[in-house]
Amino acid sequence: MVEFSQRFPERYEDVAIAEQHAVTLAAGMACEGIKPVVAIYSTFLQRGYDQLIHDVAIQNLDVLFALDRSGLVGEDGATHAGAYDLSYLRCVPNMLIMAPSDENETRQLLYTGYRHNGPAAVRYPRGTGPGATIDKTMTALPIGKGVIRRKGSIVAILNFGTLLGSALISAEQLDATVVDMRFVKPLDRELILELANSHELLVTIEENAVAGGAGSAVNELLAEEAVVISMLQLGLPDKLIDHANHQQQLEMAGLDSQNILRRIQERLDRL
Repeated sequence: MVEFSQRFPERYEDVAIAEQHAVTLAAGMACEGIKPVVAIYSTFLQRGYDQLIHDVAIQNLDVLFALDRSGLVGEDGATHAGAYDLSYLRCVPNMLIMAPSDENETRQLLYTGYRHNGPAAVRYPRGTGPGATIDKTMTALPIGKGVIRRKGSIVAILNFGTLLGSALISAEQLDATVVDMRFVKPLDRELILELANSHELLVTIEENAVAGGAGSAVNELLAEEAVVISMLQLGLPDKLIDHANHQQQLEMAGLDSQNILRRIQERLDRL
């Protein structure tokens, strides 16, 4: 943001901690044909939730939300953890919701959201990424389409966001299929139904509250299509995660690679 403000001072508005004002200001800009990007912490968009619904979503305005610090945030603690954005955004009509797995996908999905006409949100974490190679070409990705990263059998892991590396590590031990879903809304319905028909267990992984999150969206889709399959939803538990470094917090939440493998294996043993 500092670099952007220096290079494009006439295109930068620092609203400080006035989150409600930030969202309404963006809505007003969109009404005038400007494409605003609201760069905001996931946890602080909660303060502008009423404005997001009434000022942006109801009018289907062209606003992109760049949600920093989504997921666990290490030493920033529970006050700053973006644990709920997938849950509170998913129920809002007209929203496009994206969860990139690395730096390059973050870049491409931000571009996708910018090119999209309507309310959109891209969530990304605090800190550094896994070190993905950056594609210098900006490409609008197909909306609502996931990518199969590994083909296996019996277990299909549907990863939403930054835990793709841990999902792939676990999949090697299980010979599981792994999908980088990319989009939480809309979901890749065709791919999910295909995986449900070709596997015995579907596992969803997200660094968001399990309640109402991406895994819940998959369950709702399967229920709507009358598909019966064993499901395991992995995400943040129904409790606040204490201050610690990010890896320790993932272990507390059972979302590190060892715990992901253990929890999937335990569910397989019950099939």
